Amino acid sequence: MHTSDVSDTAFALIDEQGTVMAWTQAAEALVGRSAREVVGRSAEFVLPCFSTGQTMTSYVEQCRGRNGWSGAPSMRHRDGRSLTVGLRVSLVRGHDRTVCWLVSATDIAVPSADAVNVLVQGAILDRAPIGVVVRDLRLRCTWVNDTMESHDGISRVQRLGRRVTDAWTGVEAETLEAVMRQVLQSGSIRVHEYRTWLPTRQGDERPCAVSISCLQGADGKALGVCMISADLTESRLERERLTILGQAGMRLGSTLDVMQTGQELADLAVPQFADYVSVDVEQSVQFGEGPPVRIGSVGERLPVLLRAGVASIHPGIPESPWKRGERILLPHTSPVAEVLRSGKSRLEPKVDTVPGGWIDQSPALAQRIRENGIHSVMVVPIQARRVLLGMAVFIRTENPRPFQEADLLLAEELVSRAAGSLDQARQYCREQTAALALQRSLLPHRLRGGAAVDAVSRYLPSEIDRGVGGDWFDVIPLSGARVALVVGDVVGHGINAAAAMGRLRTAVHTLADMELPPDELLARLDDTVQRLAEADADAPDEYTPVMGATCLYAVYDPATCRCTMAAAGHPPPAIIDPRGKVSFPDLPTGVPLGIGAGALFESTELELPEGTLVALYTDGMIETRDRDIEHGMRSLGTALASTDLSLEELCTRATALVQDQEASDDASLLLVRTRSLSPAQVATWNLPRDDTAVHRAQELTAGQLSAWGLDGSKSAIELIVGELVTNADRQGDGAIRLRLIHHQFLTVEVTDAEADSPPRLDARTTDGHGSGLAKVARISRRWGTRPSQDGKVLWAEADLAPASGR
Repeated sequence: MHTSDVSDTAFALIDEQGTVMAWTQAAEALVGRSAREVVGRSAEFVLPCFSTGQTMTSYVEQCRGRNGWSGAPSMRHRDGRSLTVGLRVSLVRGHDRTVCWLVSATDIAVPSADAVNVLVQGAILDRAPIGVVVRDLRLRCTWVNDTMESHDGISRVQRLGRRVTDAWTGVEAETLEAVMRQVLQSGSIRVHEYRTWLPTRQGDERPCAVSISCLQGADGKALGVCMISADLTESRLERERLTILGQAGMRLGSTLDVMQTGQELADLAVPQFADYVSVDVEQSVQFGEGPPVRIGSVGERLPVLLRAGVASIHPGIPESPWKRGERILLPHTSPVAEVLRSGKSRLEPKVDTVPGGWIDQSPALAQRIRENGIHSVMVVPIQARRVLLGMAVFIRTENPRPFQEADLLLAEELVSRAAGSLDQARQYCREQTAALALQRSLLPHRLRGGAAVDAVSRYLPSEIDRGVGGDWFDVIPLSGARVALVVGDVVGHGINAAAAMGRLRTAVHTLADMELPPDELLARLDDTVQRLAEADADAPDEYTPVMGATCLYAVYDPATCRCTMAAAGHPPPAIIDPRGKVSFPDLPTGVPLGIGAGALFESTELELPEGTLVALYTDGMIETRDRDIEHGMRSLGTALASTDLSLEELCTRATALVQDQEASDDASLLLVRTRSLSPAQVATWNLPRDDTAVHRAQELTAGQLSAWGLDGSKSAIELIVGELVTNADRQGDGAIRLRLIHHQFLTVEVTDAEADSPPRLDARTTDGHGSGLAKVARISRRWGTRPSQDGKVLWAEADLAPASGR
């Protein structure tokens, strides 16, 4: 119950001939004229456009027939001011079929400070059905309109001539009469909020508010009271709907996780709006794969749906045959099929459970509806830009009030807001799926460590909200049985980061083929990143600039067990010696690639005995939201310290550290275990720089090949040796060193003191020893040059052929 003092709405009682019968203090306050000035005079003194001699009935019909009449005319105040008022004229009936009219007017420009009065005032302005009762000084009903019966169930015949307590017993009736007496004594307006029950529906409580005004005669004395009653049921429901929409703005769309958004929608609607809600999404929305399903393109075969969200007021959710994440295969005869095909919602205020009705198109559904007491259903498609994203089902079981059109509008608004989030999540998921596919296609599918290392790797994408990052790793075969070990991380996430990673990985391969030492390679790579950024900045609509990256580049030589490495803003590798001792080398960190300002990089050389484990990783392996980098490095080292586990087992053990954590970045791990070449696999000779150098080199080569059982390769290898030694002899002065390496291939290396490399495939002159380096290029797997400490190394690789093949 609520009672308040208000004075917002003015009332006047006018008979059928247009004469003012009663006036109120609020009316005097509105137009500045007292009851003495108005009562007994023609309505034209009060109402706009009222003509002398006109009846009230004809006046009302005139207003109704005037197209566009809004009920908000202008009235003139006594002081000449123009007032814009909300006007309502209500017919009331008395004894012997007599009629008169209650005119209510509210100054639209002056807002009410009282919440309940706003509801009554709103009912007047919005033309909602209001009940009107006029009572005399003894509180007996003298006039009443037809709407009042729908509020409390009391007919006009039962009400006329009686007090409230005569027709309606109880505390509320006595309280209401007490309020009316207060109004008669004070002459003010009172608003009273109460609850009533219709006689035919005793269990259905109806909140109402009544505005009680004192009616005054020509002498200014009280004649009785005027009661304006408004049913607040719809107003209360509207407030509840607005509350739900307000919550929707805060709770929906907080994530790009499709499943979470679906559950948020279900949780939002239960129990405030529905007793059970299910949210199903079309499967491509969740996985980002496959073409989108267009509204209108759904034929006999319905799309596959996934249950993304479900909520119920009942424990265990007995209404749902499917759990979250399960696929839902609907037959084309399903009652919801037409919703998916047309994209139009379906409202069933009262579910017809009679056999042969709507639900019997699906016997299983019909049984579940009957078992759970489902009496009202709404099915709303989830769609955005003509793309079907799924559907939401709203059900009432315990709430006896059936869904109405207003409820459907609210459901559609909630679903529309969720659809925006789901569509954004769908597009993001498709982009991330494409980025992940691109990244996986760019990462090596098989690591080739050759005779230098055994290698395994893992790549763990970050959580969906962050998106795929720009991690990459590689094992690149180099000349002389050496390998390059690479790990890097491009700044950013998404498909642009993946594409930038691919560009950098290609650049590293190109630079690695140039056989550059790690510090020089990173310097060249830094220049490349800066040039790419400058080029991309010139075409911002076509490319996203490479914003920077970190990288660790190492070269391991199995012949010497030495590893040279350099870093560009990247964490150092974890090194576990054959006894299980863990260390992180004091490697100069360097600056990330692309920073500019003449960045310098410094190499560090380490000795790695055979069987040493080297772990190269990105920061996602050592840094999470709940632990710092130092803690992550210690944990990684501990996980890798076991000497009796295989590389695959170690990799799985190490990545388990971050799989259970909330990942904020991609995590990549490259594990290699070093191998070494035995002295028997390497043969080295110093050759004189004279006319016997070529012959001596070929003679030594032939003997070594026989010792290795490679007589079948002699002719090709001797030819390669002859050409490389000849080239070295022509290039300059100083000693010439020949080295043969027997691993997966046979590598020939000739070192001389000349730093300049010969032009590739520029060997058009011929002599007695062959046709130059062009011949070497044709008979070898590959060939090239690399710098050395005292000159350069000219090398070539050849396939091995056993003695029986000769």
